[in-house]
Amino acid sequence: MSIGKVWEKVYIHVMSLKKNRKLTARMVFIAGIFFMVLGITFLIGSLEHTSKISVFIAFSLLVAGGSCAVLAIKLNKRPIYLFFASLFMMAGLFLFLTALEVVTLPLSRAWPLLSIFSGLALLPVGWRSHGRINPRYLVSSCAFVLLGFLLMIFSLRLIPYSFMSFVHTWWPMLFLLGGLTLVLITISAKGERKD
Repeated sequence: MSIGKVWEKVYIHVMSLKKNRKLTARMVFIAGIFFMVLGITFLIGSLEHTSKISVFIAFSLLVAGGSCAVLAIKLNKRPIYLFFASLFMMAGLFLFLTALEVVTLPLSRAWPLLSIFSGLALLPVGWRSHGRINPRYLVSSCAFVLLGFLLMIFSLRLIPYSFMSFVHTWWPMLFLLGGLTLVLITISAKGERKD
């Protein structure tokens, strides 16, 4: 008896339980997605020049992101799960591209991408919560993305001086940008109330 027939018999037996038919169908679907992603991961990981640890971490982040997406969309409909789903999936995809050497940026210099990914992950949360892009989420998203790009400039050493000398000279800008962000959030909230 082939493995496919065994899985088919198990599936039919489990589906015959009337009490948990819907939940079982969801769990089988999720297990199927999990095994497909696992197979793709091992296929990519079997390439000679890839790091197995990086592939495993990337796979774990993608599975965590997929799980959070299922929780956000199907089961719980909480927007915070959508934030983590987007964040984990972007980080997992970046690690896959790094492991495959499509992106040659070392992780020691790529840490500002976490801020950029966080900002981008806020956009679907605002959309899911309000049915459109919410200005409050848009302002916060832009602030995280701009912060990530600023830190990326120093991380990649695109300018001749260090981050510490920049902070030492320009630290009052943090108050200015923080205040500007708060003002924009307040203005967008007032405009939202009028609508």
